[in-house]
Amino acid sequence: MSDEKPTEPGAALARLLDIMARLRDPQSGCPWDVQQTMQSLTRYTIEEAYEAVDAIERGAPDEIKDELGDLLFQIVFYAQIGNEARQFDFTDIANAISDKMVRRHPHVFGDATTDNTGLAEQWEAIKAQERKHAPPALLDSVPTGLPALMYAQKIQKKCARVGFDWPEVAPVADKVREEVAEIQAELDAPKRDQQALEAEIGDALFAMVNLARHCNVDADAALRRASHKFASRFAAVEVMAKAEKGGLEAHSLDELEQLWQRVKRKETGA
Repeated sequence: MSDEKPTEPGAALARLLDIMARLRDPQSGCPWDVQQTMQSLTRYTIEEAYEAVDAIERGAPDEIKDELGDLLFQIVFYAQIGNEARQFDFTDIANAISDKMVRRHPHVFGDATTDNTGLAEQWEAIKAQERKHAPPALLDSVPTGLPALMYAQKIQKKCARVGFDWPEVAPVADKVREEVAEIQAELDAPKRDQQALEAEIGDALFAMVNLARHCNVDADAALRRASHKFASRFAAVEVMAKAEKGGLEAHSLDELEQLWQRVKRKETGA
């Protein structure tokens, strides 16, 4: 195989497909790659997707390129396994998504006309037509293996489209307060029921996802940003703690809280 890098997309993809085929060769390939199945790869696919998201959120072009390459490699891996089983190959995958995109965008590839406000309804109508032979249950099309926040968002959106939804934000916020109160009731119970407490916390989280949706906020993105903010602030607290007493462990909780407040004031300029 030549080490010269292709300059055209088609040639670059052909090179990657050839590399994948060689890695999977039962005689001369890589033993680890040969042993993989579609089922064993799923955890790596999820990891690669999150790593790509992380690079995008940090605005690191070189890392984005590498992480998207890793994600593309996962698709190529599945395509190779499918080809070996005579189920499908990369061409089938590419044609399937191309056909779907053309079918779902008649306002671009056909004669249909619609404005921005009608795009969502058009999209759902086409998807419904595609699923006309599928099981009738509304939520059957939502993969249960999605990350929890995304799964909650998707099933809520599905239900909202058939009218099972609050029309305003106020009762959704009331529901959040109700669920938090039920958590407190479990915490105040003479004998704590851990299973019941977990259920109430789950209900409160579900209600918060619903509130985010009603506020046009992506719950997953909001939580991710909040987590990044916390991690950044904690890192600053750790730097201060090391400078003062040599580390976090040498500080009391009250002292660490004071450092935390100092970091927050520094961020806001207060």
